Amino acid sequence: MILEQIQTRPIGTNCYVYGDDQTRRAFVIDPGNDAPVILEILRQHELQVEAIVATHGHWDHVGAVRAVREVTGAPFLAPRADLEMIRNASVRAQLMMGLPLDPPPDPDRFIADGDELAAGSVRLRVVAAPGHSPGHVILVGDGLAFVGDVVFAGGIGRTDLPGGDWEALRHTLETRILTLPDSTILYPGHGPHTTVGRERVSNPFLVGLGG
Repeated sequence: MILEQIQTRPIGTNCYVYGDDQTRRAFVIDPGNDAPVILEILRQHELQVEAIVATHGHWDHVGAVRAVREVTGAPFLAPRADLEMIRNASVRAQLMMGLPLDPPPDPDRFIADGDELAAGSVRLRVVAAPGHSPGHVILVGDGLAFVGDVVFAGGIGRTDLPGGDWEALRHTLETRILTLPDSTILYPGHGPHTTVGRERVSNPFLVGLGG
């Protein structure tokens, strides 16, 4: 297995390159910026990209999609409910951060709850996880999950942005995160990785929730 984390500018959004070290096929997950860095890691590992996958449509998770897609030829996959966010990502990056952002393309294919994605022997299951955004998904693999901005080490995603919904996020945390095995490694959109078990007992937003 290959797993590389790239902390992209300007706000430290985590992009992940996750793939099969035998077939050299991989996913690029949440390429928010710094396309040259992402492409160099793909080159170093001699990887063929099966798909570019966005957990959700916020600008800091899709800013490098166009550049990576143009070089690799890989399809861009994202949840349908976040299409408006994707289409307005460059405008929001400019308004919020004064950041010029290459407008991402529309997804080549929409992903939804229950979809299975494969890159060689690596498998990811798409799980609907709304709350931080309407269409947010998490990607659950063997002993790990890429959770975007649902949950962080010691925190959770914001719900005060357009499309955010605290009750939906709470339900996601209860039914999508805390139902995973405690040993599951969580790879979030910001900050360090953690585990379900650690967050269950130490994250102030999760302590006391069901699961």
